[in-house]
Amino acid sequence: MDTKTYNVLFLCTGNSARSILAEGLMNKLGSPRFKGYSAGSFPKGRVNPHALATLSALGIPATGYRSKDWEEFARPDAPALDFVFTLCDKTAGEVCPEWPGQPITAHWGVEDPAAEDPVSPQASEEQAVRKFRDTALVLRRRIELFLSLPLEKLDRMSLLHEVKQIGTR
Repeated sequence: MDTKTYNVLFLCTGNSARSILAEGLMNKLGSPRFKGYSAGSFPKGRVNPHALATLSALGIPATGYRSKDWEEFARPDAPALDFVFTLCDKTAGEVCPEWPGQPITAHWGVEDPAAEDPVSPQASEEQAVRKFRDTALVLRRRIELFLSLPLEKLDRMSLLHEVKQIGTR
């Protein structure tokens, strides 16, 4: 039986919404076998309050999160990463830092629930709550699919194929 703890990093541009949701979901659903982290290429410096409220509504602790730069995870003293998933199209197209240990990477694009609606910049609170909940549900489904993979039975290429496929679901 595989007893390794796998470190998973979720990346977005601002590290304030999607990647925070994914970090919380991974730590709730994957514990103790998986440890989730999040970061951004241009962190906003604050976590979106709707992300924290969504985590809380899902029964996930909503404390201890912070918006941070992805460079924190490229340092020699950073946790050794096993998987890195980009959650926004912009981040997927950026040149990422060199991750120590050559983690498996894939793009799991999800629409930004914090993005302003160009038609209605004053989106209602109810609409915002719905957008964040829907985003969390997509991420939860993908994380559950990921957690169901028989990691110890898959070679690197098969595992890479599987995690990329999850990003299309």
